[in-house]
Amino acid sequence: MTWQQVYDPMGSMMLSTLLAAIPVVVMLVALGFLHIKAHIAAGLGLIAAIGVAVFVYGMPAQLAGNAALYGGLVGLMPIGWIVLNIIFLHQLTEHNGSFKVLQDSIAGITQDRRLQLLLISFSFGAFFEGAAGFGTPVAVTAAILIGLGFSPLAASGLSLIANTAPVAYGALGTPVITLAKVHGYDLMEVSAMIGRQLPFFSLLVPFWLIWAFAGRKAMMEIWPAILVTGLSFAGAQFYVSNYIGPELVDVIAAICSMVALVGFLRVWRPKRIWTSTSLRGHETDGGQASEPVPPKKHPLGAVIRAWTPWAILTVFVFIWGLPEVKKFWNGVWAPAFPIVGLDGMVEKMPPVVATPTKEHAVYTLSLLSATGTGIFLAAIVGGLVMRYNPVQLAVQFFRTLWLVRYSLLTIVLMLALGTLTRYAGTDTTLGLAFANTGVLYPFFGTLMGWMGVALTGSDTASNVLFGGMQKVAAEQLGLSPNLMGAANSSGGVMGKMIDAQSIVVASTATRWFNHEGDILRYVFFHSIALACLVGLFVTMQAYVWPFTLMVIH
Repeated sequence: MTWQQVYDPMGSMMLSTLLAAIPVVVMLVALGFLHIKAHIAAGLGLIAAIGVAVFVYGMPAQLAGNAALYGGLVGLMPIGWIVLNIIFLHQLTEHNGSFKVLQDSIAGITQDRRLQLLLISFSFGAFFEGAAGFGTPVAVTAAILIGLGFSPLAASGLSLIANTAPVAYGALGTPVITLAKVHGYDLMEVSAMIGRQLPFFSLLVPFWLIWAFAGRKAMMEIWPAILVTGLSFAGAQFYVSNYIGPELVDVIAAICSMVALVGFLRVWRPKRIWTSTSLRGHETDGGQASEPVPPKKHPLGAVIRAWTPWAILTVFVFIWGLPEVKKFWNGVWAPAFPIVGLDGMVEKMPPVVATPTKEHAVYTLSLLSATGTGIFLAAIVGGLVMRYNPVQLAVQFFRTLWLVRYSLLTIVLMLALGTLTRYAGTDTTLGLAFANTGVLYPFFGTLMGWMGVALTGSDTASNVLFGGMQKVAAEQLGLSPNLMGAANSSGGVMGKMIDAQSIVVASTATRWFNHEGDILRYVFFHSIALACLVGLFVTMQAYVWPFTLMVIH
């Protein structure tokens, strides 16, 4: 028997919206304010979501349980698999001492912590976002920053802030391609529209990042380097998204940014070297300041060996992200399992869709094509290059599994919560509340995308969830569908830093376990402030000349 979603079960949109928000509020309050451990907070949120779905929305209990199970499976594969293996590689490099050599080589480029942050969190992280997405960039950059001596809160929070502007084109353009494919947008038009919104924020985010780390005065001391970093990324992002396509936007923009910054630092140095590893205003977070000490010089061969595992990781992640490679591995082995008792048993209803549409739930165990598998193989190859034997590799892998066990459990519970809200229709209730804002819709429609990513942890999932609604609402209000489809994705990128999945990845990468609430409290202001700025920019594109000239109808 098919169950049809109801989006206003209480007969009052305000009351239904308040009840729909309960699971998210429970989880965030438990995590951010009551300092409850992340896996327990996620469990409480999931229990609340089941209660709301069953007793308020009338969802059969078995359907609710199966939806949560489906989400938990997705949490393990691909998300948890990525986290496990990136920490595995980091553990290998730490245990054999090569990570210390890598630290010294980065300090050889610049000892200034602000410039290291630009190079690693923004530029290098954007490359991993473009190549793999799904938590990989935060895991890599946070692990490197903590190894360089940044405080845990700085390494976690700043990696999350930096991983914003590239998200819309992450994993070789997957969010944009999915938006166009699922909801009937023209791929190049919506790619170009996003590419006329995000470059402004790609230029802003590096300034915002250094301001958040060191303050306005310290930011202004290195403004030329920040400008070079952001401008090179934004320019490439605009050009590739508008004239080539969404697939390689981040990869090309990140390479341009890294090359431009490293080249610029060969001819320019700040007058003052910033040595503090703490966040401004958080001097008790474990960071410290010290006098600049020249980094230890290592033989060229040692430096090459230290970078080799990360170079191998880059190659494997990029190759595993190619559609042709994924298609090949999925053709070799990728069994699909319909979730019995859920697949085809839930119907989405108007006004979210034009006609009642069945929601499918098929779990594909795409182990061979998963990005985490590419990372795992990179770790094995890198470990062999670092002269680990197979037994030592196995020991380190299981040690890593034990180290991240609670993080994996948290991710499973978070994804179970997010998936249940999708099948129950509670997230759609929240979305419809934004859609009823009339002339203010460009602003609140952008925040809908932000909320979608904050709930699901994925710009792709947010586009699937709300992309159709954005199109329908835009047409009813006389706005460009491409503008609002793009706004869903562009606004969504700012929600990436507060989604529970990303916060758990960051805390795990820095081994700052049970501090997820501290990270959430730190990044929340940055997330909502940047999302509102995107919303204001989209509103100007909708109504204010000359911004309206950017709009593709």
